[in-house]
Amino acid sequence: MTLSELRIFTDRLVIRSFAPDDFPAFFAYHRLPEVYRYLYQEPLDEKAARAKFAKASMPRLDEDGDVAVFAVERQEDGVLIGEVLLKLASKDAKQAETGYIFNPAFAGKGYATEAMRVVLDLGFSTLNFHRIFARLDALNSGSVGVVERLGMRREAHLIENDRFNDTWGDEFVYALLRREWQARSQVG
Repeated sequence: MTLSELRIFTDRLVIRSFAPDDFPAFFAYHRLPEVYRYLYQEPLDEKAARAKFAKASMPRLDEDGDVAVFAVERQEDGVLIGEVLLKLASKDAKQAETGYIFNPAFAGKGYATEAMRVVLDLGFSTLNFHRIFARLDALNSGSVGVVERLGMRREAHLIENDRFNDTWGDEFVYALLRREWQARSQVG
């Protein structure tokens, strides 16, 4: 199976590659200011969204910096509600960064946690990463809750390490090791 053929089902979701018909829903959440509030950049216009979508439609993890982005679809109605990703941080060190973006219309229902559980399992069980980490704005309490529910450990609090619109922001780094994920999976 290649990453572009990936299709994983959970109780409520399908994690899969993007399809051309996904663009309207993808653009709908990528143009929202509240989605980009913690991403240190402006919401995307249509041209930028099309470029990002084209890249997201070709998931790969061959070289450092490669990114595999996957659509998150709700099973009950086939609606695209967001995306999850793995980014190859270091091939030699077997490390990946993970992240996600969801349409706020679907927030508060546990979808991000459910989808991220799939991504962590894919990263550790199938792709054999040693360590997966997430970087997030320290003020993003929703995302802090997601990674903590998944058992990720806060490894760093970077003080004023990024700046956007003349405002400094702090960043948390959370991580999990493969052996920790395996131990949690055997218990649960």
